[in-house]
Amino acid sequence: MAPLARVLAVLSAITLQHIAAHDMDVERPVNHGLIGYGIDMYKPNCAVSCRAAISTSPLECSTSKSTHDMDMMGAEAEMTTSDVCYATDGTFLQNMAYCLSTKCAGTPAWKLEEWWSGQVVGGVPGQASPKESYQQALAAIKTLPTQEMVSRDPLYAINRTMFVNEEDYTGNFNGQEAFETAEDTHERFGLIILLSCFIIPLAASLLRFVPFPSSLTTKFSAYITDPPLWGKQHKQPVAGLMIVPTRGQALFITYIIIINIVLCAAGYKSIQPNAWFSDTHSEILTYVANRTGVLSFANLPLVFLYAGRNNILLSVTNWSHSTFLLMHRWIASIATLQAVVHSAIYLQNRLDSGAYSMEATTPYWVWGSAATVALSLAIPMSILPLRKKMYEFFLLCHIALAVVTIAGCYLHIYYRFAHQWGYEVWILVAIAVWAYDRVARVARILRNGVRHAMVSVIDDDYVRVNIPGVTAEGHVYLYFPTLSWRFWESHPFSVASALLQEDNSASRKSSDVEKASTRSMPSTKQMQVNIAPLSTDNNSSKERQTLGLTFLIRTRSGLTKLIRNHLTLPVLVESSYNQHVSTSNYPYLVAIGGGVGVTALLPYLRQHVGVSKLYWGVRSPAIIQSSEALLAGVDKEIFVGERMPLRELVEDAIETYSAAGVAIVVSGPASMADEVRNLVSAIGRRAGSRKVKLIEEAFSW
Repeated sequence: MAPLARVLAVLSAITLQHIAAHDMDVERPVNHGLIGYGIDMYKPNCAVSCRAAISTSPLECSTSKSTHDMDMMGAEAEMTTSDVCYATDGTFLQNMAYCLSTKCAGTPAWKLEEWWSGQVVGGVPGQASPKESYQQALAAIKTLPTQEMVSRDPLYAINRTMFVNEEDYTGNFNGQEAFETAEDTHERFGLIILLSCFIIPLAASLLRFVPFPSSLTTKFSAYITDPPLWGKQHKQPVAGLMIVPTRGQALFITYIIIINIVLCAAGYKSIQPNAWFSDTHSEILTYVANRTGVLSFANLPLVFLYAGRNNILLSVTNWSHSTFLLMHRWIASIATLQAVVHSAIYLQNRLDSGAYSMEATTPYWVWGSAATVALSLAIPMSILPLRKKMYEFFLLCHIALAVVTIAGCYLHIYYRFAHQWGYEVWILVAIAVWAYDRVARVARILRNGVRHAMVSVIDDDYVRVNIPGVTAEGHVYLYFPTLSWRFWESHPFSVASALLQEDNSASRKSSDVEKASTRSMPSTKQMQVNIAPLSTDNNSSKERQTLGLTFLIRTRSGLTKLIRNHLTLPVLVESSYNQHVSTSNYPYLVAIGGGVGVTALLPYLRQHVGVSKLYWGVRSPAIIQSSEALLAGVDKEIFVGERMPLRELVEDAIETYSAAGVAIVVSGPASMADEVRNLVSAIGRRAGSRKVKLIEEAFSW
């Protein structure tokens, strides 16, 4: 069994074992929903407060047990009251009925009866039922009370109808009112974060259907959405450590940060006197701890949604997977910080109260700590240098830490509250999002079955991979399970063609290609190749085409390096992930590509109904020769072994075509993509009526 599978299996077994053991000794009511949204904590509060005040006093049917000190010099009686005692003690029921009649005057009788039948005894599943209803107990009171109840004194058992202690009642009422209001606010704020971060990308994408003036959209993109937030680098990491977001991405990141800060800090209300908290400071601090815990939970579904390949927002918005991955990292960092604050406050609270040594070994504390630690480790283990240099290691650790986080969060809540208050709903939603993505991946693979890839070496840098019998568009994820023991690994590749050309260039033997790649290139002068559009009646159009996928792959380290050592090998195809942006509103299309980046441009060139041209920079002629059939019918200018004059190309395209409308699509090295982005943005900011759209096709680390 693979290491990842073992991790998942062990954690699942531990989780199920702990839940089964917990079920044997903990009984709590099972509620559905969230607090304030299907779940009420202390409603009607007047009734719950009556019971909280009265239950501090023993009944005549209560039992006592003695706990002796070390030198046996004294004993303190500890009174316990069973559910049967509460259900059958007429005096208790009459005191409860009298308290409800005086404190709950504005509450409908049916609501009091409903609460009475389920909660007056204690609200535990399987408990005894009260021997009489609320109205029956109230009618059984023969004499109005004249004495106030003495609370928290084991020597004074309730043996007659009495007034509830007003201090006890008010303290409990205030404590429960303030706490439930706070919890309701936590959940409402969590929903605001979750729903707004789902709706905003959708709403922002719908703006593309609004017929704004083209010059306005061009300038908006040039000033607001397309340029890097600062400097000139976006795809190129700054100092090799971080990706600078575009200004458009930064706007949403700013919203995410601000909404989380505001909702962590706002909406707190203290009510004193309070039986739960002795002072306002400890009360508000507890609310802050709970708020950050709930909001951390609320962010987790977004963390998994934005990271998924099958993120539903990818299908209904024009946002790229790279953008959502960037948001995934920011929201994960925020959720981690919130979890750390939640844990730190409760840790300090337990240390101050002297309860830490007792609670530190409880299951809920252990699993909550495990989740916080796992989240905290995931951040430094996801830094860009590690992702680029050791991607397979990063991915394995990332998944394992995510599993620990989810299992830890769920068990933290389960051991603390079971399914009573609905906190686990956030975790279940995150699990559902993750499960959907994984199931959808498997379904995409099963649809294509096991295929065989045919590998042709182009030169020292590139290989061509053909997979017969499969159709796809956009990009796909390929699994080569026999290349290494990490059979679950996959890598994304753009589909160069969904038809295989049965010609000499497409079916050459690997040895022939290797010979071609060793031919010397011009050393004194760099090459520039201009190729006119191929006519529709040339030989390439008559060549037989079969269903299949073609990929041009640059071999680096890791899996792609191993591919070039095989002629054929089994492959699993996870397809299709089509994210091509529509260019139908732009009569002119200029595609700028570098190396194998051309594969992401070919679908644009084939589907565009207007005038289009490809500018392609390559290192050697071998990849051109291998791509002759793929480039058939494409107007192109190819630069071999030299740097493309990007400024000249972009300025000429915009000056010539922007009046009617031009889309500029770039796919290639990060430096090329950034230069084109900065050029298009700079020209778009100039005066005049222009209609320009920048599209970047790139995979993100």
